[in-house]
Amino acid sequence: MAEVLILDTDRQFSKNLAKYLGGEGHSATAYVEPQQAILGVDTKHPHIIILDLILAGRSGIEFLYELRSYPEWQNTPVLVVSRLSSDEVFSFQPAFRQLNVSDYLNKTTTSLSDLREKIEQVLMPAAA
Repeated sequence: MAEVLILDTDRQFSKNLAKYLGGEGHSATAYVEPQQAILGVDTKHPHIIILDLILAGRSGIEFLYELRSYPEWQNTPVLVVSRLSSDEVFSFQPAFRQLNVSDYLNKTTTSLSDLREKIEQVLMPAAA
């Protein structure tokens, strides 16, 4: 079982994902506000973070810079799940590498089961 932190302003997506992951044996907590998610990281100690880049008040990249500034969270896997175009995603590739983003998934073409599989794939090395 993995502790999953979701940071996304799409409340319906977050709710559906958290419910789905709960049914698959994981524990998921969803946040809308980046600062609340930072506090949630400290209290929930997630095994993985699901992050949209389009957030209220700041970008997902800004959230990641803050998250990675804490030594204990520098290696926590992060999956970016967003509706960005391929051109926009390409422009973020240097930041993704610098911020140790595990993978990018397009929200419009990724099913919940595909996302669960990716979460388990990313976490597998940590469990071995």
